[in-house]
Amino acid sequence: MNIALQSMAIEVPHVEGHPNREAFRGVLTLVDVPSDRSPAGARGHRVVLTRSAAEAAIPSLLGMGLDYAPSLDRHDTQRKVGVITRAEIVGRDLALGGYLFAKDFPEIVRAIRESRRTLRTSAGELGMSYEIADARIADMRSKIWTLTHVTFTGAAILRRDKAAYQNTWIELA
Repeated sequence: MNIALQSMAIEVPHVEGHPNREAFRGVLTLVDVPSDRSPAGARGHRVVLTRSAAEAAIPSLLGMGLDYAPSLDRHDTQRKVGVITRAEIVGRDLALGGYLFAKDFPEIVRAIRESRRTLRTSAGELGMSYEIADARIADMRSKIWTLTHVTFTGAAILRRDKAAYQNTWIELA
């Protein structure tokens, strides 16, 4: 089994007991794998994010915000609850890490903690979804759109059953 690893991170100084930093980690998406459902903005098409597009876009992901909607069923780019400081491709997973603003948004920290008590296969568990701009699609007429270039503008926490990729997840680190 071949495992490829591509990694990048922003160094954030450790502050012991910082009340507004709760570390998180998870899988944002899968590369070279068709989405389980159509993401918002894809006009009903499922999508594939190519490994080369993901690798090239990792620098655009660092420092971007992590958001959520209280209903956990959609993105809310105006409700930033964290920051992404690490991204790497491990096998087919685009893995993330960073910090949640725990003091400012204790409800999302509680929701993540509670969701991890369920099995990873539970449809009610929390996952993530990416936000992009400047997407290039190999063939707009294709049933499944192949994304050959993207710029990440952030990510969202939502229920896995609402995410384009069902195998995403998030947990407190």
